[in-house]
Amino acid sequence: MTDTRRLHLGAFMRPVSIHTGAWRYPGAYADANFNFAHIKRFAQKLEAGKFDAFFMADHLAVLNMPMDALKRSATVTSFEPMTLLPALAAVTEYLGLIATGSTTYEEPFHVARRFASLDHISGGRAAWNVVTTSNPNASLNFGIESQMEHDERYRRAREFYDVVTGLWDSWADDAFIRDVETGIYFDPERLHTLDHKGKYFSVRGPLNIGRPVQGHPVIVQAGASEAGRQLAAETAEAIFASSRTLEDGQAFYKDIKARMTTLGRDPDHLKVLPGCLVVVGDTVDEARQKRSLLDSQVHYESAVASLSIALGTDARKFDPDGPLPDVPETNTSQSGRERAIKLARQEGLTVRELAQRLGGYSGLALVGTPETIADAMEEWLVERGCDGFNIMFPFLPQGLDDFVDRVVPVLQRRGLFRTEYEGPTLRENLGLPRPGNRYFED
Repeated sequence: MTDTRRLHLGAFMRPVSIHTGAWRYPGAYADANFNFAHIKRFAQKLEAGKFDAFFMADHLAVLNMPMDALKRSATVTSFEPMTLLPALAAVTEYLGLIATGSTTYEEPFHVARRFASLDHISGGRAAWNVVTTSNPNASLNFGIESQMEHDERYRRAREFYDVVTGLWDSWADDAFIRDVETGIYFDPERLHTLDHKGKYFSVRGPLNIGRPVQGHPVIVQAGASEAGRQLAAETAEAIFASSRTLEDGQAFYKDIKARMTTLGRDPDHLKVLPGCLVVVGDTVDEARQKRSLLDSQVHYESAVASLSIALGTDARKFDPDGPLPDVPETNTSQSGRERAIKLARQEGLTVRELAQRLGGYSGLALVGTPETIADAMEEWLVERGCDGFNIMFPFLPQGLDDFVDRVVPVLQRRGLFRTEYEGPTLRENLGLPRPGNRYFED
């Protein structure tokens, strides 16, 4: 196979492993999700492996599951992203730093200011993962009794994005003249006051921090519903996708890129990066044994709770040994619900089997040798199923070390992945242009 493109690789690092049983795996750091020394080591290992970015998801509530399941979860305690990432910026030089910021429970001014600060502190390595927040318990932490309707959350998100990016353009790149002799610190003609008044927000501005190093921090999005896809096509520069098969990946890739073309955006200015669990072994059988051992660490209480979250309804009321019944629509993540139902129908899984699959990790997984994993990644890239992957490690630190030390060299030898960073900013390493200022000519 030949292709002029090369893979982009992000690392999904909050939680440090998506798999429920990761913290119990033999030799794993049980406290890996909440230990700065460990996380610092992980970030530096990712940079040694020339990864594009460290991706930190976030939750604004503990997961909405029964205590018998919740007590087994390592995700109940985690660092706040915009506190952790500046610390990681100080101990890395090239690694991109992606954090979630909610458009439902945050305010645009706060988000604009925090990500602009991170971009300056890191020298241009920040990215904002735009999420609408699907956990219904999050609303209760903000004095809101009921969750906003799904599509309404996305309409609010679109205006939120417009306000944030408008605030980032408050200052021209050359606004700060700092003329000691005249005593003039900035040129007032190079300052724009936003004065936004919309359906959801009224924000005067300007932002009280200079324009970010990258112009705008990179915009990341992860929604797969119709509303999520459209928001991504309009605004995103990278998508954390959830395709389980190459066929699904190709369909999603084609849809997003076509939407961009219709909107007049260059399709190359958005990178589609499916999440992918990678388990490495000396042989395929050994890798499969590792995956089986990993899956065995998940209790049924956790499994059925994960299924309930995915479906947006209490799965404990279903017959565990019967087929998945019809599931009513809810106000939670529509794409997650659809993926679970599709998996059950396609493979004829019982409720118990579906729960066990979701309780560990049910998405795209590459389980094999460094060579077979590289083969699969190359096929996805060449066949236009993705522009790269967000790698999920099965357990830490060994899963990370195995990928960086064993898989990355194979990808590099094949010309599929960089051997050196393209530049100091995340935009340069992703091959994305620096956006112009909408209010000032460069």
